[in-house]
Amino acid sequence: MKEMAKTRPGANADTQIKSQSPKLWKRIVSNRWLYLLALPGILYFILFKYVPMWGLLISFKKYNASLGFFASEWVGLKNFVVFFTNPDFLMLFRNTFMLALYNLVFFFPLPIVLALMLNSVRVSWYKRFVQTITYMPHFMSWVIIASICQVMLTTEGGIINDLIFGLTGNKIDFLTNPRYFRGLITVQAIWRETGWGTIIFLAALSNVDPQLYDAAHVDGANGWQRMWNITIPAITGTIITLLILRLGHFMDTGFSQIFLMVNSLNREVGEVFDTYVYRLGIKEGNKLSYTTAVGMFKSVVGLVLVVTSDRIAKKTGNEGIL
Repeated sequence: MKEMAKTRPGANADTQIKSQSPKLWKRIVSNRWLYLLALPGILYFILFKYVPMWGLLISFKKYNASLGFFASEWVGLKNFVVFFTNPDFLMLFRNTFMLALYNLVFFFPLPIVLALMLNSVRVSWYKRFVQTITYMPHFMSWVIIASICQVMLTTEGGIINDLIFGLTGNKIDFLTNPRYFRGLITVQAIWRETGWGTIIFLAALSNVDPQLYDAAHVDGANGWQRMWNITIPAITGTIITLLILRLGHFMDTGFSQIFLMVNSLNREVGEVFDTYVYRLGIKEGNKLSYTTAVGMFKSVVGLVLVVTSDRIAKKTGNEGIL
């Protein structure tokens, strides 16, 4: 019988699992304070990221609050078909895509550039001063920023339009003309988040060995060559990781900012998926299943972009996140 137990298929695997279990619990007990420290973050992701995913089933139902979640009629892909055939779909996709592309092209590189510039500053008090000034807008709410823009850009007493009128004799409708909406939204994001975005890059730059710069200087490398051959390669991994994460939120253009700046005159270029979901699902409150399908579409696009960009990063010899 003992010989049969030894030769029984799977016996070695069961014995290995049992032998590993005490070791696993021993590691958990020995590192209990680290696990306890991580517990709030774990609970946050479970409660607010994973549990709500169950609600995505609403997009496959004709949800009725009086019937409840389980008793509501199952309609399959009907909500998605209605959404993709809706005349507003192309308009919403174009507006969301263009705003996200503007942020990716014009905003994403600026924290890197600012971090490289701050890293080259040798006067410590001036470096701290610039960091503080560029960080401060991040702590302002979008309500305050939108109010500042409206006060400064309005055609009736706005300081910017007063200056333009004094120079050219004309005024520009920044707040109502659709052609200026995307640029205005991008400039707001740049002003508010560029300084804050440098934190991670400055932390990555602090790990670069100063002896590498000294050796390159001895070899005759100038400042540009040291930055191109030492500094940038040192933060390439960080740049790629943040780029992949940003692509995961590519369709998230920011509800608060858009909602505060959009109006009836620029809605044709300012209406995005987030404001569309709010208007139909929250404000009108009668299309919860339909708007859930819209949100799921955004999530699927983000997932595809993350997986694709991660594969590309790994094939080019860099590290991904998956």
